[in-house]
Amino acid sequence: MKHFLLFAGLLATPALAQDKDGPRFCPNRPSIGESGCTTEPGHVQLEMSLGDWTKDDSADQREDTVLIGDLQARFGLTRTAELQVAWTAFGHDRARDKIAGGIDRVNGVGDVQIGIRQNLRHPDGKGLSFAIEPSVTIPVGRQPIGGGDWGAGAVLPVTVDLTDQLQVQLTNEVAAEPDEDGDGRHFLSNEVAGLAIAVSDRVTVNAELQWQHDHDPSGHARPLLAAGSIAWQPRHGLQLDALAGAGLNRDAPDLRLLAGGAIVF
Repeated sequence: MKHFLLFAGLLATPALAQDKDGPRFCPNRPSIGESGCTTEPGHVQLEMSLGDWTKDDSADQREDTVLIGDLQARFGLTRTAELQVAWTAFGHDRARDKIAGGIDRVNGVGDVQIGIRQNLRHPDGKGLSFAIEPSVTIPVGRQPIGGGDWGAGAVLPVTVDLTDQLQVQLTNEVAAEPDEDGDGRHFLSNEVAGLAIAVSDRVTVNAELQWQHDHDPSGHARPLLAAGSIAWQPRHGLQLDALAGAGLNRDAPDLRLLAGGAIVF
């Protein structure tokens, strides 16, 4: 469960789409959920976390995970479809056993995730917009940075503009998630509700709530998470962002902090 939370947990909703000169620009990051907005054909959008720290502190163990270079590339295929490729360049995991006193350290790379986003209404993400997004995960990394086995899933993102400044985001996901022991898969469902507020043409603040049902054979879990973030676009096609997130129950990580950005070419 924890490796999934490292990649899919506690992020915040993307900045609202803006009417600016240049190619369409609607970053996924920083986001727990997804939008239906797609990259225009002939353009590439790169999104990266420069630093991403998660702390999970329990009665018998504290685990700290740091990801550097968590990258997603989005390639515009048609007016309504894009190809997505995601990979984590480096991850460090430190687990301290509070009872025995030992410390385990693991360095490695993450798995590769490949997906297609097919928009079904309003590919610019305005008004009522939604899409379907199937994906597969190729296990090139090792646990706990990677999953240890292949996985697959599908996401249905829906966004609704309430006003020019307010956007509601709903995301539903089902997945065949790699088991905690890295051998086999189990069912996982993920629901996200978010609100994005455009403070100005350049700044958006966000709030999200995520709940999951994780049916891992080692033990079922229902982590509940919340996050808030801010995204700043100094110019069209460039975004800098930061996030703080927290777990709301025992199944969720205690804290997550990250910073990064996005750019479109």
